[in-house]
Amino acid sequence: MEETVLEEPICEEAVLAEEIPEVKPAAMVNKNGVKAEAATASGGGDVASGGVASGGGGAASGFSGTKIFTWFMVLALLGVWSSVAVVWLDLVDYDNVIARAKEFPLNFSEVLQGKLSAYDADGDGDFDVEDAKVLLGLTKEGGEITNENADSLEEIFGILAEEGSDWFHGFFTFLYDVISPPVEKVEDPESETAEEEGDADEKEVKTAAPKKETLKKGVKERPVSLVQKEAKEESAVEEQTEPIVEEVIQTTEGTEEEGQLPPNPSQEQQAPEGESPDAVGTTAKAEDATEESFEGKLAVEAGSFEAEAAVQVEEKEPVAVEEKTTQEDSEGNAEDQPEDMLQYKAKKKKPKLLNAFEKTIKAEIDAAEKLRKKGKVEEAVRAFDTLVQQYPQSPRCRYGKALAEDDLAEKMRSNDMLQKALSTYKEASELPNAMPDLIKATLKKRAERQQFLGRMRGALATLEKLVQIFSEDVALKNDLGVAHLLIGDNKSAKRVYEEVLAIAPSNGFAKVHYGFILKSENKIAESIPFLRDGLESGDPGTDDGRFYFHLGDALQRMGDDSAYKWYERGHQRGHFASVWQRSLYNVDGLKAQPWWTPKDTGYMDLIKTLERNWRTIRDEALSVMDKTTGLFVPEEENLREKGEWGQFTLWQQGKKAGESCHSVPKTCGLLERYTEATGCKRGQIKFSVMQPGTHVWPHTGPTNCRLRMHLGLVIPKTGCKIRCTNDTRAWEEGKVLIFDDSFEHEVWQDADSYRLIFIVDVWHPELTQYQRQTLSPI
Repeated sequence: MEETVLEEPICEEAVLAEEIPEVKPAAMVNKNGVKAEAATASGGGDVASGGVASGGGGAASGFSGTKIFTWFMVLALLGVWSSVAVVWLDLVDYDNVIARAKEFPLNFSEVLQGKLSAYDADGDGDFDVEDAKVLLGLTKEGGEITNENADSLEEIFGILAEEGSDWFHGFFTFLYDVISPPVEKVEDPESETAEEEGDADEKEVKTAAPKKETLKKGVKERPVSLVQKEAKEESAVEEQTEPIVEEVIQTTEGTEEEGQLPPNPSQEQQAPEGESPDAVGTTAKAEDATEESFEGKLAVEAGSFEAEAAVQVEEKEPVAVEEKTTQEDSEGNAEDQPEDMLQYKAKKKKPKLLNAFEKTIKAEIDAAEKLRKKGKVEEAVRAFDTLVQQYPQSPRCRYGKALAEDDLAEKMRSNDMLQKALSTYKEASELPNAMPDLIKATLKKRAERQQFLGRMRGALATLEKLVQIFSEDVALKNDLGVAHLLIGDNKSAKRVYEEVLAIAPSNGFAKVHYGFILKSENKIAESIPFLRDGLESGDPGTDDGRFYFHLGDALQRMGDDSAYKWYERGHQRGHFASVWQRSLYNVDGLKAQPWWTPKDTGYMDLIKTLERNWRTIRDEALSVMDKTTGLFVPEEENLREKGEWGQFTLWQQGKKAGESCHSVPKTCGLLERYTEATGCKRGQIKFSVMQPGTHVWPHTGPTNCRLRMHLGLVIPKTGCKIRCTNDTRAWEEGKVLIFDDSFEHEVWQDADSYRLIFIVDVWHPELTQYQRQTLSPI
C-alpha cells in the first residue's frame, strides 16, 4: 500500500507537466515573482512529502469524517493566514497589477500584434478574441479544431509565453475571453474564398476568411439593373456579375398622352407578391432604384438604350453598398472579370493575371491587394504606387493601382480620381508581357467606368478593342452590342447580335436584345419568338423587367392574351408591383390605386384652379393649335395603333420646356406656384390633342412616383374614353380626371371631331419633400 501511495503524486505531476507545459513559465508574473516561485517550491515540497502522501495513505486506509473535517480546517486556516501574510507584508503590489490589467489591451495590441497578425482569422486586420474563437471552433458557425488551427494555436501560445511574466495577467484574461460563450451576431459575415493563381504545376492552398459587412455611402438609388445581381444585394465584398448594362434613367421627352413607356428595370426592385390583376388597390412594393456604389445606369425608353441624363441620387437613408464578393486570389480579382456569357454554365477558369516575373514578387502584390480588399484604399494606392515605381514594367502592379484608384474614387465620390484610374487601366493593358486574362479584365473594367462617366463612345472603342483581341469571346460581343445600343446605334447593335446568334444560336442574352431591337423597329411579330426564347433560356442577363415588359406588350398588340401570363411571371420575378402596375422606377410603399379623387391627392387648391380657369387654358391652347405654328408635335413613343396624336409640352422633368410658356403665358402663370406640378421631375405638363380614329395601345408609365391629371378642354359628346385597369371612364369639359398611370391604361378616340385635354403630372402625395428633391428625373 505504501508504494501505491507514493506513486500517485509523481504520476499526477508528470501528467500535469505534459498537458500544460506553458503554465510553469507563466507563473512568474508579478514583481515578486522570485519569492512566489520559492514559496511554491516550498509548498510543493510540503505537499509532496506530507500532504499528498498522507492524504494518499488516508485514502488507502479509508478517510473518516473526522479526518476530512480536519484537512478542511487545515486548508482553510492556511488560506486565511496566507491572505493575511500577503496583505500585511505587502507581498503583492495590487495597484501595479490593476494598472497592468488596464494597460493590457493597449500593450497587447502594440507589442504582440506584429507577431500575431499572421493568425488573423476573421479578416479584420489584427489578432483578437474573435480570431482565437475561430481557431478553437467556438464561433457560432462551429466546426472542429483542424490540425492547421491547432498548429496556429500552439504557435500563438508560444509567442505569448515568450513575452514572459509581464503578460501573465493579460494572458489569462485573454484565455477567459476565448472560452466564454460566444455572443450571437446579428449578421452572418460572408466568407471570402481566396483564388489560386498560376500554372497547372503551381498549387496554392485556399483559405476562407469571413469578411465583415460595411455600409457605404447612400449613393446610387439604382433603377433595377439589367441582370438581377444577386441575391443584394453588401460591402467590401465584391460579387461577380453577369455582363450588365448599367443603367442611367433616360431623360426622355416622353410624348405620350396618358403615360410613358417604362425605362429599364432596376435590379434591386422588390415587388409584393400575391397580387393578381384584380388586386389593383394594393400598395406598390417596387423599391425605387438605388444608386449602388456610384455606378451609372442606362435606360431603355421606347426602343432606345441611349442615355440622355445621369441618374440623380435619392437618399432616403444611408444605403448598404453593393456587396460584391471579393475573390481573394493573391494576384488578382475575379470580381473584375465579368462572366463569360457563352460558358456561363461551365466551370469558370481562374484568371491568370501574373506573368513569370510577377510571380517572384507575388508576396508584395498580395500585401498591397490585401489593403485594398480590406477597404484601406488610401494605403492601397500608396502601396501599389510604390510597386509601380519599383517595377514599372509590371502590368499586375499597375492594374492593382488602377483598382485601388477606382475604389478611392468611389470613396471620395471623385470623377477626377476616376479619370486617373481610367488612365492607369489603359497603361496596364498596354504594357508588354501582360497576361491575356489581365488585359481582358483591365479593358472591361475601363469600359464599365467609361460608361459610368457618360463616355459612351469611349467605352464603345474600348469594347471594340477587346472584341478585336478576343474575337472568340461571345460575352464580349454581347457587351459590344449593348454599347452600340447605349449610343442609340441600334443598327450596329443588331448586326453584332446577328453575328452572335450565327455562332451561338441558343444564346439567350443575344436573343432578348435582338428581339428588343426588332420591336423598336415595329417588327412586332418577329420580335416575339426572340424575346420569349431568350427569357425562357434563363441565361444571365435575360431576367430583366424590360424584356418581360416588351414581350407582353408585343403579345398584346398581336391580340394574344398570353401577354398577361408573362406579366404575371414578371411580377413573380419581382419586376412589376402587380400584373396591372408595371412601372419600373418605383418607390417602395406608396399607395397604389388606379383612380384617385381630388380629396385623395390633397392637391385641392391646384385642382380648383384648373377647373375654375379651364376656359382660359382652353382658349390659349386653341390659339396655338394651328399646324403652322409647329408647337404641337406628333407622339413619338410608338404607342398608337392608328390615328393622329399631337402634344405641346410646357414643363418636363421639373423644368420649363424652352420658350413654350411665351405662347401660353396665362396658363403658365396659373401653374407657377404649384410646385407639386411644376417641380415634378418625373412628369410633364402639356396639351394633348387626339384626332378621330385614334387608338392608343395598352401601356403603363415609367414610375409610381406621380399621378396624372387630365383637364377636359374640348370633349366630343361620345366616342372618347380611357380605361385604367378594368375601369373605363370618359372626360368632361372643365373637370379633372386623376389616375395613376403606372397602371395599365388604354385610350380610344372614335368621335367625329378632335379631343383636346390638358395634362398635369404631380408628385405622388405620399412622397416626402426630401424624396421629391433627390429622386432622379424621368
